[in-house]
Amino acid sequence: MVMTSTRADALPTEFAVFPLPGALLLPGGKLPLNIFEPRYLSMIEDSLGQGRIIGMIQPDALRPATPTGPGLYRVGCLGRITSFSETDDGCLLVTLTGLTRFSISVELEMQRGYRRIRADFSRFAGDLHGDTEGVERETLLDALRTYFSVRGFEANWDAIDEMPDSMLVSTLAMVCPFEAAEKQALLEAPNTQERSKALLALLRMGAHDSDDGDAGRALS
Repeated sequence: MVMTSTRADALPTEFAVFPLPGALLLPGGKLPLNIFEPRYLSMIEDSLGQGRIIGMIQPDALRPATPTGPGLYRVGCLGRITSFSETDDGCLLVTLTGLTRFSISVELEMQRGYRRIRADFSRFAGDLHGDTEGVERETLLDALRTYFSVRGFEANWDAIDEMPDSMLVSTLAMVCPFEAAEKQALLEAPNTQERSKALLALLRMGAHDSDDGDAGRALS
């Protein structure tokens, strides 16, 4: 059955998860995926017939491995497949749109080689409604310009300027090349305001670290 609602009571509590280091999905964000491993092709095929739902989550290097694979962070984000296509070589190109974060209650038995969990959404009830209060947009954009300039990144500033605050914060958190633990901290921020503060700090640290590295290379 294809889901047509994003009410909390319409969300499935058991679903497949895709453990992918460094991949961050946030509510309202869009994450493109290139699926080629057989077990994950099976996961997508099954999901397309079961509401198009998949949970994105990162492996956690600090947690011990389990019989099903590496240890996982306890918080991920549920996504719905909103577009997909098949390539000539049998890969699937998928776009996931983030719905809401979840906590893992328990990991379930694997199915066709992929991992599944039972989830708890109670901590993240606000994700389905969105929040935009308290984002210091111009301060964030100033830090972003410095970060991109120092690191030599290009950006479509017209598109960035047109993004609503919540989408801006989510998109930057997802696409900037932060470490896995930093991405997890952005995911687990209580709301958009706190996420924007964490993002601002990471952008400033990233620009500063890059400056220090350039200075070190110039002096060597």
